[in-house]
Amino acid sequence: MGKVFISGVTGFVGTNLKEYLKVNFDVQGVSRTHLNNNITYEELTPEILSDGDAFVHLAGKAHDLKNVSRPNEYFDVNTELTKEIFEHFLTSSCQTFIYVSSVKAVADTVDGVLTEEFVPEPLTPYGQSKLAAEEYLMKHKKREGKNVYVLRPCMIHGPGNKGNLNLLYTFVNKGIPYPLGKFENKRSFVSVDNLCFIIEKLMYSSIDSGIFNVADDEALSTLDLVSLISGVIGRPLKRIDLPKGVVKALARLGDIVHLPVNSHRLDKLTENYVVSNRKIKEALDIELPISTKAGLHKTIKSFR
Repeated sequence: MGKVFISGVTGFVGTNLKEYLKVNFDVQGVSRTHLNNNITYEELTPEILSDGDAFVHLAGKAHDLKNVSRPNEYFDVNTELTKEIFEHFLTSSCQTFIYVSSVKAVADTVDGVLTEEFVPEPLTPYGQSKLAAEEYLMKHKKREGKNVYVLRPCMIHGPGNKGNLNLLYTFVNKGIPYPLGKFENKRSFVSVDNLCFIIEKLMYSSIDSGIFNVADDEALSTLDLVSLISGVIGRPLKRIDLPKGVVKALARLGDIVHLPVNSHRLDKLTENYVVSNRKIKEALDIELPISTKAGLHKTIKSFR
């Protein structure tokens, strides 16, 4: 049984990944505290890393929906911590480093389908700090016997996730009419199960180091999601097609008085953001184990 280190192991993805990998791996968590027998970042050394086969770096500062974080906070965690851990990795005998970045390291909005060939132009400190970490890893990755993979997942969902899907679930479950019928969009999602599957496959692979998007196979509209939620929980879908201007005005009000829907969440729910997963599937020669709708069905059921 091999050994894998996971940073950010107490988070949503980390918790799921630990459960997924512990069937075939000895999993050692890395975090800020010793909770659950984790080791701390201060304790991490090349000698300790040499005891493992892979390091999965999940830890990071997520996008701040309340917009109160300072830009340097993102770079301190998303960039500098990544560089520090990676330097330990390079001087250890650990072979595989997997950095879970984000599609937001490339673009905040997408016209068409996002592929790995897009020239990154992130607009937020979150995306910029993720990109800075990616660039550092790719610049220093060329060491014999080392595999370095950067994964850019789109919106991740699964049991235990409390994101925008939960907000839509609340609308449908409470019988609140869906007010965004005037918005037409398509966006990609990725089930945490599919993400874990890809991470494990990379540990066994010998493909070249590089950057890979991670997404489920099918892109859905927000109306598709609401219809899916309605079907899972057995409640009829109520819909009201408010004018786009009215919805945007309500969202701006939400920015001020902290309503459940604000401008950022409205963008998340109504924007087009389609992500290609072709490169990673071809590189690993895989099909994803869970379809887009089956993964969302599992997530929605968990909200109950």
